Amino acid sequence: MSKSILIVDDDPAICYAFKKTFKTLNYSTEEAHNGIEAIDILKTAEPALIFMDITMLEMDGLEALERINKSNPQIPVIVITGNGNMETAIKAMQIGAYDYLTKPLDINKVRITAQRAIELTQMKNKIGEMQQQLEKKNEAVGTNIIGQHFLMQDVFKKIGVISTTPNTTNILILGETGTGKELVARVIHENGPHSFQPFQAINCAVIPESLLESELFGHEKGTFTGAEQRKTGKFELAGEGTLFLDEIGDMPETLQKKLLRVIQERSFERLGGNEQISLKARIIASTHRNLKDAIKKGEFRDDLFYRLDVIEIILPPLRERKEDILLLSNYFLHKFSSRFGKIFKGFTPEVMETLTEYYYPGNVRELENLIERAVALERGELISLQSLPADLSVARESKIIDIPILNKDFTEAKKIIIESFEKKFLTQRLEEASGNVSEAARISGIERQSFQRLMKKYNLSSEDFRP
Repeated sequence: MSKSILIVDDDPAICYAFKKTFKTLNYSTEEAHNGIEAIDILKTAEPALIFMDITMLEMDGLEALERINKSNPQIPVIVITGNGNMETAIKAMQIGAYDYLTKPLDINKVRITAQRAIELTQMKNKIGEMQQQLEKKNEAVGTNIIGQHFLMQDVFKKIGVISTTPNTTNILILGETGTGKELVARVIHENGPHSFQPFQAINCAVIPESLLESELFGHEKGTFTGAEQRKTGKFELAGEGTLFLDEIGDMPETLQKKLLRVIQERSFERLGGNEQISLKARIIASTHRNLKDAIKKGEFRDDLFYRLDVIEIILPPLRERKEDILLLSNYFLHKFSSRFGKIFKGFTPEVMETLTEYYYPGNVRELENLIERAVALERGELISLQSLPADLSVARESKIIDIPILNKDFTEAKKIIIESFEKKFLTQRLEEASGNVSEAARISGIERQSFQRLMKKYNLSSEDFRP
């Protein structure tokens, strides 16, 4: 990315101040004294950022901004206004300005705003490159599951290995609600040797026990009241394809025993029947529960667990792969824009920051719902904070992290709270010490090496906290 900044202002003193400020950040500066000169410069140059004064002769900043946004939409523009007029500021943002600053300028604020604009632009460019790579690869796992984080890359690699295993190899997918367990199961099926065969899915948590058995095994006519004809169960319907047992951790104990026998013998009978039907499908099970804890509590059979857990895939929660949040957000934005017949240029910086910082108790499914809502409500060209739920904006402003601990067991809830506290504590101390790690460790009462280990754990860099 270019290391130059274009200053568009007819005041030589302002240009000089910008030049001096950005020289310390290793950025060169170019000057233009009106909108026409700026547009001419952009015909042969592509700066990383533009500062644009509003009030200039020949062509004012708003007209220049509008023309630049059409010809060079990838370059962020920060407008400068001398009177702080609300209408002017609103119009500038509507036209496509990244942000606006009022005179007299606070040099520290200028520096911080510029750095944020450049970083967010780099992030958006990186997202665009990753999307192009995913489309170029045209691989099933890359097309259907979005993720560049190393934890997701490990999942993709494991799917590639699984695709070569026989259909008798069972798979257990673990992960919180909303992480995409069924999607992974479908990708495994589509990349396996029997992808042309059926994919049958059933949620063990939502179907009553009396119906679940019939859904799985089928029944003969007259087996029970209401059984007016033979019903084919999921085991049979799956053929040589895949049977996906979602939320297996909630399967009633009596059915766990029957399922174990089916897996062991690779055959079953319809309810009320005597015919032995061969099980030819691969079984993929999933759950959000900790099955080892359930085994200790007597709520899940250990022998069934080991039969299902031949190959284990663990899907990380979205909060542990924050690098994928904006990539997913852009994917969903494109998806729902087409569905609603709308066109968007992207997200405002505030929305990008909010989406990245949020905790996502509902994981990828929650993010997808957020973007769908935003696309439905937004009337501008950029998704704004007004289109997100109010509690997300409140969380961003107050820097509160949503911690969904009520439905967690004690150990997991404790881990979530401790990690949230540690990261916030480190961040605050680094801010107080302006990025000086030794000073931050001293005021924290922690040895420097321990402090550095915690920084590495939470991917914190001292450079981000230096003035």
